[in-house]
Amino acid sequence: MTEMQVTPSFRLAYVPGVTPGKWARVWSERLPDVPLALVAVDAADGEPALRAGDADAGLVRLPVERTGLSAIPLYTETTVVVFPKDHWLAAAEEATVEDLADEVVFHPLDDTLEWEQLPGRPAVERPATTADAIELVAANVGVLLVPQSLARLHHRRDLTYRPMTDAPQSRVALSWPEDRTTDLVEEFIGIVRGRTVNSSRGRGRTAAEPAAEAKGGATKGGATKGGGAAKNTGKGTGGRPAAGRTTGGGRPRGGSGTSSGGSAAARRGRPKRRG
Repeated sequence: MTEMQVTPSFRLAYVPGVTPGKWARVWSERLPDVPLALVAVDAADGEPALRAGDADAGLVRLPVERTGLSAIPLYTETTVVVFPKDHWLAAAEEATVEDLADEVVFHPLDDTLEWEQLPGRPAVERPATTADAIELVAANVGVLLVPQSLARLHHRRDLTYRPMTDAPQSRVALSWPEDRTTDLVEEFIGIVRGRTVNSSRGRGRTAAEPAAEAKGGATKGGATKGGGAAKNTGKGTGGRPAAGRTTGGGRPRGGSGTSSGGSAAARRGRPKRRG
């Protein structure tokens, strides 16, 4: 009686606003025999899912408790303020915490930003979710500060948003349990870091190497040409951004805090709030 062979698989958890599509496509090209299961989890459930073994790795928002978990920061997102299109903030290209001093600012229970002090005036109650807060913003009850990817995720025609120049920002990271750093985890680390097949440390190199050698030809001594790490352009939905660039609407680290398209000097003046 022969033993049944179990097909390996890889489970990747991801939180709202994170788009793993590009990385998933690269995975399917390099490891077509290993199914990649994408597991959508709430923002607060990414770390628990990893610790419980419900996923092999996860695209989560920092911070995470590092005890027992490894994490590689991938990119930082711009924080935006969401408001109705006819709001007085619509006259500006960007906003500051001071601009929101007289506004009701919602702080949902699943907020992903770390505030030392919340801006604006607090709402009577905290909305349970970001989606609930968006509904209240659409009702013209207050405004909401979120990472730009969440503003896009909850897009509505009657709402718009502007970048915040001095608000905390959300960082997205790849995380996994330290004691389960398998070959498949190493393979996914290589994908998000932009490694080529030839430079990959994981099992995908073994499967793809013959084709790469046939395409690249041999040099003296039988070594294949190339094999260096690919230059990461920072384009698309995944991967670490190149210096001075971001993905998913994020702001470059260490930047001046101004919105894209010009320096602080080019910023339009703050709008006059309607009386």
